[in-house]
Amino acid sequence: MTIERLENGQRFCRVLRYNGTVYVAGLTADDLSGDTTSQTKQILAKIDALLAKAGSDKTKILSAQIWLRDIADFEMMNTAWDAWIDRSAMPVRATVEARLAGDQYLVEIMVTAAVG
Repeated sequence: MTIERLENGQRFCRVLRYNGTVYVAGLTADDLSGDTTSQTKQILAKIDALLAKAGSDKTKILSAQIWLRDIADFEMMNTAWDAWIDRSAMPVRATVEARLAGDQYLVEIMVTAAVG
């Protein structure tokens, strides 16, 4: 089986497909001036676009890993997540507090999804 790297970058691949599964790298927001809800919305829009590029969508997400700069922002992140996720197709998920790449990064999300 062939590994298909759909967005291969200088340091890592943003999305790849292998054996009926799509792997999306940890994503952060482009506009870092917003709060955790705003950054989460941006990331979820990126996830939608990358999953579509790989032939999948949010209803096929198998797992999500979420890192928050401050776990006190858990509800702010969930505000965006709850508005976005398909409740009939909930993935397994973990959310933890972590030091991210810089103080302006408030959230990072990585997902794995099925194709087709």
